[in-house]
Amino acid sequence: MRYLLLLLVALLIAWQWRTARSRRSDRQAPRADEPIEMVVCAFCGVHLAKPEAVAGRQGFYCSAAHQRSHGG
Repeated sequence: MRYLLLLLVALLIAWQWRTARSRRSDRQAPRADEPIEMVVCAFCGVHLAKPEAVAGRQGFYCSAAHQRSHGG
């Protein structure tokens, strides 16, 4: 009986953890019907989504290497 109770508690904790994790990922993910803002790399000119860009003093960059190269 004791092991059954421990198993039920463990299952309850695992279920709570999974539902909390799924709620957290739902909030962070952009909705499919929302547009994603695009930016241009200040070094090479490539267009990319703003959440994926590296922000610098002189604008946005497609990578940390371009940010360092451009001094931004």
